[in-house]
Parts: sequence; C-alpha cells; structure tokens
Amino acid sequence: MDTDAQLASLPERDRSPEPAQGEEQGSRSARFPRVAAGWRWLTGGGPLRRAGVLIFTCLITLLLVSSYLVQPFLIPSGSMRGTLQVGDRVLVNKLAYRFGDEPRRGDVIVFDGTDSFVQDDGPSENAVTTIIRKGAAAVGLMRPSETDYVKRVVGVGGDRVRCCDKWGRLEINGRPVLEEYLYPGDVPSQVPFDVVVPEGKLWVMGDHRSDSRDSRDHLGEPGGGMVPVNRVVGRADWIGWPLGRTTSLGRTGAFADVPDPGSGHGGGGPHG
Repeated sequence: MDTDAQLASLPERDRSPEPAQGEEQGSRSARFPRVAAGWRWLTGGGPLRRAGVLIFTCLITLLLVSSYLVQPFLIPSGSMRGTLQVGDRVLVNKLAYRFGDEPRRGDVIVFDGTDSFVQDDGPSENAVTTIIRKGAAAVGLMRPSETDYVKRVVGVGGDRVRCCDKWGRLEINGRPVLEEYLYPGDVPSQVPFDVVVPEGKLWVMGDHRSDSRDSRDHLGEPGGGMVPVNRVVGRADWIGWPLGRTTSLGRTGAFADVPDPGSGHGGGGPHG
C-alpha cells in the first residue's frame, strides 16, 4: 500500500502545543496563590500603601543591621571628651569581637554595664517603650539602653593597672603610659588605685577623666568596676555624625610599649 496514501487518510494532527499536565501546569502564581495574593497587595493599593511598605522595609533593614552588624550610638555625656563630644553618633562595629578577637588596650567600646556599673536593673520598661527606643536607637536618635556605656579599654585580663607613678602617669604592668588622647588639662586620675584585672574582664576609663564615672568609681562594688568581656556590645570605629566630625577612630599607639602580664618587663624613668 502506498505509504503517502496511508498518511493522507489519517486525521490531521493538532500541531498546537498542549499544556503540560500535573503540577507543572499553570503559572507560578496559580501554584502559590497566597504568595501571589501577598505580592498583589504589596504592589497595589496606590502610592500611600507602597510608601508605607517602603518605610516598613527600611525600618526592618535598619533594625537587622543595627542588631547584627553596625549600630549607631548617641554619645549622651562628656565623659569621652577629647575624643567624642556630646551628641556625636558613633558607629559601633558589632563584628569586631565575634570571630575570636577580643578587646585590646586603647579600644573605644560600647558595653552593657549591668552588674559592673549598674547593680540594680530597676523597673523594666513596657513593650511599647522598648519598641520606640529600639527604633530610635537604630538610627542614633536615642541611647540604646540606660545601662549602655562608652569608654576606653585601659586594662585587659591579667594586667596590673596603677595610678599614679611619681611623675603622675598611668602605669600598666610596670610601664608608664603617655595618654595623648586625654582631655586637655586632665590628669590620668585624681584618685589613686592599684588593681589587677581578672581574666575575662576589662578595666575601662573615660578620656575626660575629671568628668567620667568609670571603673575607678565602682571599686568597692560587686565586680570591682571590671567589665565582663561578654558584656561588650562592640567597638566604636567611626564618628558618623555630625558631618563636620565624620572620621574613623583609629587605635591609639599609647599602649604599644606595654608588656604582657607577668613578662617581667617593668617601667623605669619618665618616657618622652
């Protein structure tokens, strides 16, 4: 039989593509109706709804960034004058000590002073106040918490910190330190002290010594004014505001010659 004749006698096939059957059939929006409905709600509804969604997204992003990466911190007092002014917004690097590194002498840190500078938590704030405070703190409009402080690390675990030597200088592990960052006219300390910093703790002081309540003021309290390393929020690496003061906070070289604890290297006469 003629093959061409057989083919001609068959009904003509529909050459149009047939839709795939099963779960591949239909659009993605048909397969995920709730996602599609949510997307339509977000992108529709006029400019006011879209603006609200944009603002909400920005706030969530700011909260995530300030919680895990970099947080603005409003400087509330003059205890760090000479380096930081009242009203400065410093950017606190929360990753600085997350991967095995620890605070070093000279670092400017933000820390939670609970159980070191603050012995009584006081009344807890309500949920609405907490949300407002955290939102404002995320953009540097408010201090994150009443128990948060900014100070400079002077002694780390194992250090013997003493003040003052016969030339009126701070001394660490027997070596005098020339603190060029101090507020002009301030002395290292008007209150004498001689402490050994326990492992896992920090001895911190403000740069404006005559206007700073720091580790010296809590010597007779539980904890002895020592800040636990695990209470450190992060390292203040930059001044972000006001624009005229924008700069990085580099690590000071004042502690470069300080020997390690127990190394047996002491200080002698005046340096410089």
